[in-house]
Amino acid sequence: MKINKLSLRVRIFLAMILLVIVSSLLIATVYIYQYNEETQDYHKQRLERKESAIINSLKFVIRETSYPVTTENIPLIFKTKIFEVADVHNLQINLYNFEGELLISSKADLVPERSSQCIDTEILNQLLNTAEHRFEKKEVKSQENFRSSYQYIYDQKFKPLAIINLPYLENDDFLAKELNEFLTRLSYTTLLILAIAVMFAFFLSKYITKSLKKISDKMRTTRLEKRNEKIDIAHTSEEISELIKSYNNMIDELEESAVILATNERERAWREMAKQVAHEIKNPLTPMRLSVQNFQRKFDPNDPEIFTKVNEYTDTLIQQIDTMSSIASAFSNFAKMPVQQNEQLNVVKIVHLALDIFVESDIEFHSEKEEIIAKFDRSQLIRIVTNLIKNSIQAVPEGREPKINVSVLDDAKSVTIQVTDNGIGISEENRIRVFEPKFTTKSSGMGLGLGMIKNMLEAYNGSITFVTQKNIGTTFSVSFPKE
Repeated sequence: MKINKLSLRVRIFLAMILLVIVSSLLIATVYIYQYNEETQDYHKQRLERKESAIINSLKFVIRETSYPVTTENIPLIFKTKIFEVADVHNLQINLYNFEGELLISSKADLVPERSSQCIDTEILNQLLNTAEHRFEKKEVKSQENFRSSYQYIYDQKFKPLAIINLPYLENDDFLAKELNEFLTRLSYTTLLILAIAVMFAFFLSKYITKSLKKISDKMRTTRLEKRNEKIDIAHTSEEISELIKSYNNMIDELEESAVILATNERERAWREMAKQVAHEIKNPLTPMRLSVQNFQRKFDPNDPEIFTKVNEYTDTLIQQIDTMSSIASAFSNFAKMPVQQNEQLNVVKIVHLALDIFVESDIEFHSEKEEIIAKFDRSQLIRIVTNLIKNSIQAVPEGREPKINVSVLDDAKSVTIQVTDNGIGISEENRIRVFEPKFTTKSSGMGLGLGMIKNMLEAYNGSITFVTQKNIGTTFSVSFPKE
């Protein structure tokens, strides 16, 4: 699986685990390197200390001997003392002449007659050509590391007397045990840190992805045709804050674009309607013009059938004029410009009359009085009640029995009509757009109903309001003065 296909949470998990493992490996590598360096320094310094102590012991023997202090007498001078010194310092001691031949050794099986016991010429040259006349050599024998030192020893007059060789075995058992103990503790510590890192990565990834998930959910539900909510998340990182800010700016731009789009859509709709109305009006004008021209051309006052022809022409013109009037009336109603007629009405009776066409619906009607008189246009009041009840019925979802309650209330100066349904309610984003022209949540209709009702009521100094609860229902209240 490619790393770029993994989720952010998995990447954080892997990064934390990898960080712990790499850190532990680096620590172990550095410690092993440091261990090797310290081991070499330890063996080097330990050999130098033993070498210094042994030479001091040999100098003491030289001062106390009764033999002439010469290279040839070295075997006699140290015949027994070399074993005592070697036992004290727990180290083998070999003494050579300046030609590299073995003179005496604390190891019993080494005898001068063996030619293989001579010092290499290379080592003799190194001893001769260095100022301190000392040389140290490392070698491996039988899978064990040895460190041998070669150095001149002097008599009391600082004259070179012999070459001392100290073979030193590098025993790393104790240091290796310490290294193994450290690596074991480091392994346990790494496991503990790894467990802590996994828990930390879990909460960290959850904290980071929580904000990102909320942003992605909001972006997934963003639509041009509805009111979108902005994101408000407190205590976020700078990067997440910038992302939220960009999203909120996008929502503002989207709202502006939606308003512009809706305005352009309405203007386009009205332009199309104006073209249609103009076309419909031109249709009757053409036969009217032809009829008038024909009548003008054939008019003869002496024609005995003149009155019959005049009646025919008149009927044709009246018919076309009625058609134009019907078109104008339909457009006037659609454009919410009804002609108002103030009539003394019994509002209770008119509302009850408007309910008669909804015989198939479960509608309950209540009124405090049998007669409530107010001035209002009869047809417009019927249209208001009809529209409200129709909307209430359509607001009830499928599978739920519609229950519509209609009430007429009054006080000293005004009349109130309330229509309550048990529908799905009006969503938060649609509440401020309910009375906008052409706004609708239904799949059919022009969305002119509630906007038209509002315009009608405002012409009578009235108002329309609503109270809604999600999935419980909505109550529309229409109020207008009695006079």
